[in-house]
Amino acid sequence: MYSFSPKLRLYSIIFIVLGLVLFGAGYFMNHGTDDAQIEHMMEAVHAGGNHMPSNSSEMVGPQDHAAHLEHAKMQFKNQPLAAIHTVSVFLFALSCCALFFYAIQTASHAGWSIIILRVMEAVASFIPWAGAIVIIVMLLNVTHIGHLFHWMDPELTDPKSVHFDAILYEKKTFLNIPFYIFRTLFYVLGASFFSWKLRAQSKKVDETKDRKVYANFYSWNVGYIAFFGFCSAAWAWDWLMSIDPHWYSTMYIWYAMVSTLATSIAVIMLISVYLKKSGFLPQFNDNHLHDLGVFLFASTMLWTYTWFAQFMLYWYANIPEEVNYFYGRFEYYGWAFWSILLLNFALPLSVMVSSSIKRNYKVMTTMAIIIICGHWLVYYNMVMPGTVGPYWENITGLLTNLGAVLFGLGLFIFAVMTTLSKRKLLPEGNPFIHESKIYEYPF
Repeated sequence: MYSFSPKLRLYSIIFIVLGLVLFGAGYFMNHGTDDAQIEHMMEAVHAGGNHMPSNSSEMVGPQDHAAHLEHAKMQFKNQPLAAIHTVSVFLFALSCCALFFYAIQTASHAGWSIIILRVMEAVASFIPWAGAIVIIVMLLNVTHIGHLFHWMDPELTDPKSVHFDAILYEKKTFLNIPFYIFRTLFYVLGASFFSWKLRAQSKKVDETKDRKVYANFYSWNVGYIAFFGFCSAAWAWDWLMSIDPHWYSTMYIWYAMVSTLATSIAVIMLISVYLKKSGFLPQFNDNHLHDLGVFLFASTMLWTYTWFAQFMLYWYANIPEEVNYFYGRFEYYGWAFWSILLLNFALPLSVMVSSSIKRNYKVMTTMAIIIICGHWLVYYNMVMPGTVGPYWENITGLLTNLGAVLFGLGLFIFAVMTTLSKRKLLPEGNPFIHESKIYEYPF
């Protein structure tokens, strides 16, 4: 049985505290910035004579200096909430993808992965924690304390307003606050329920070793796959794509989901290797590492395909209202846009093709860390250009994002490892446990 290392527990608490301190410092510095300083930033951004909108919210309403300044103030003040939103949605999606990976192992009667089911359950146990933060961010937005989603402004769907937006008026059947609240609660509460239910059923399988109980456990896993299939698409629309509501992509839901699926596999790999090296999971061997590596490489290449397919179609069509989404990312976030390809495509493709490499613990753990960082950058690049725009390049942006990341990392380690320490690491009641213990990759 795993015992949560006091040293690791201390590190997680330090990350939480340090994250809160840095985020707090960034928050107060952000809100202490006066209008004159923001106006100076805005003038610096437009100093080159480039006044193209970086976000769809800049394409409607008055286009005078006062309107531009008001928008710049809103974007700059968005920094703290955008940082929290990025981390919370990323960790929520990551945890849900870990439970999805867990469910497809059970539904497909996979034998190799059984000895790391507890690791997947532990990662999935973070769903309610991340979901609670998502709900808090949602409440701040719907009460107009936060302004990440400009479609929530009632003036935009009022035909008599000077800020009237015809596109948002047509989309208000879906993009409206009551329905958004319902959907957010449905995603979070539904995923939290499945996380609890599958852990409870897994425990019951261990205690009874009854095939009928296992069949019931199997059915709940299939149910979660259906739930995840719908909700992972819908929350990508709600929490990410609606930040730029004039723009849409049919590839976006796959792009967002596969990004966190690859990340969840990388996290499962890191925890499994950590448990083996600490002596708690000696049954985990290079055959299991190899198969995790196969899934990690495959999901990374699938993400690359979705990135290319989405980008290539917009580049080829070259329609102004569509390429506006990419313009803000090229102009102000080019470093992130191209770093994503290096971390999530070029490096994995260069390193992880070989089967023998996938058995190397040091190489695979290094690649897992690189891929986790790369896919957090994917979510950063989806959220920040539409909420903060060009006003990220300052100390407040650095502090709020670094603080949010450290806080999320610390809380994730603390919650996941605590859950892991409450159960035996091997699900001895699972009918495929013996196959997993003796598993050898045939090539």
